[in-house]
Amino acid sequence: MDTMTYPTFDPQVHLAFEEPSRILLMRDIGFDNIGVSPVAVTQPFQLFGPEAISIMRSEIQNPVVRERYGFASNIAHDGQLRGCARTRTIHIRRMEASRRRGHSVQIGWYRLVPSCDYEIAHINLSATKTEEQANAELNALHVRKSLIHSDEGIDVGSSADDKPIVGWHTDSYPFVCVLMMTDCTKMVGGETALRTAEEDVIRVRSPTEGCAVILQGRYITHQALRALGAKERITAVTSWRPRSPFVRDDSELRTVRPVSDLNELYADFAEYRLGIMEQRIYRARKEMRARREAGQQLDTLGHKAFLHESAAFLNHTDGEPVEEDKASFGFIETLDVPDIVVEFSV
Repeated sequence: MDTMTYPTFDPQVHLAFEEPSRILLMRDIGFDNIGVSPVAVTQPFQLFGPEAISIMRSEIQNPVVRERYGFASNIAHDGQLRGCARTRTIHIRRMEASRRRGHSVQIGWYRLVPSCDYEIAHINLSATKTEEQANAELNALHVRKSLIHSDEGIDVGSSADDKPIVGWHTDSYPFVCVLMMTDCTKMVGGETALRTAEEDVIRVRSPTEGCAVILQGRYITHQALRALGAKERITAVTSWRPRSPFVRDDSELRTVRPVSDLNELYADFAEYRLGIMEQRIYRARKEMRARREAGQQLDTLGHKAFLHESAAFLNHTDGEPVEEDKASFGFIETLDVPDIVVEFSV
């Protein structure tokens, strides 16, 4: 357990939640009837105050946390911290729990919960630059052709010769909430790029410190673009799924298995999937009993459909935990889509 001490979490001080002012829908980017919600992505919205971000940053700077929970992969070149919220970044976990109690997250028609404990606040890191290096990037940027962003914070455009922080991918879980933990005052770029059904690229403005965006990343190909003029770019990403066990859940471990403690990840995944199955079976049994008590015949076709759906759900669950000696660590299969060249705006 971390021996460092932190101020007591106070929602009145640390939370600064504001509703997103704009939400882009799946149909707006050509994905009708795809995903588990009509919501594609939100505009950045305020989530935490400055003191909360300062405390969380101090936790992830702990050398023990960096050493124990650090992972790198081919699509996240500068590294990630994964699984630290359970035992080491205690304040991050407490703030996440309090935020869930104080502000229920609802996207489209569904309330969301974190996919599992292991996926609470995994940290994406970028290489640290000196003040001189950051200023040099900005000076060089002023002589490049720029693209003016709209006031809405969401733009269609083409992309960058700088390598993205995280390459093109879809997520393992339905939704992600990406919290910015960096002062972006001087930062240029750093957007999340999304691919539409027509293969256009939409860039969602990077949130400022303490702000977040929510993205239905399981069904939208996206990447995190590199920022210029900032000494670093640190984000905390929490994966979410619908709270209801009766909503389709096709979560997978493809993008997280290579950068995880498999014992922790597999245990969380198995537990929540069995929990879903448990609640589905309970409801099916309850409905069956009610039909019998009402003198109705068994709905044989309906029951068989439930069994077939349950078998498919369990088969999918069975296919995700790959034996450790067969798992590929540090390498995430990339998507075969053209790279983009980002034109940054000043």
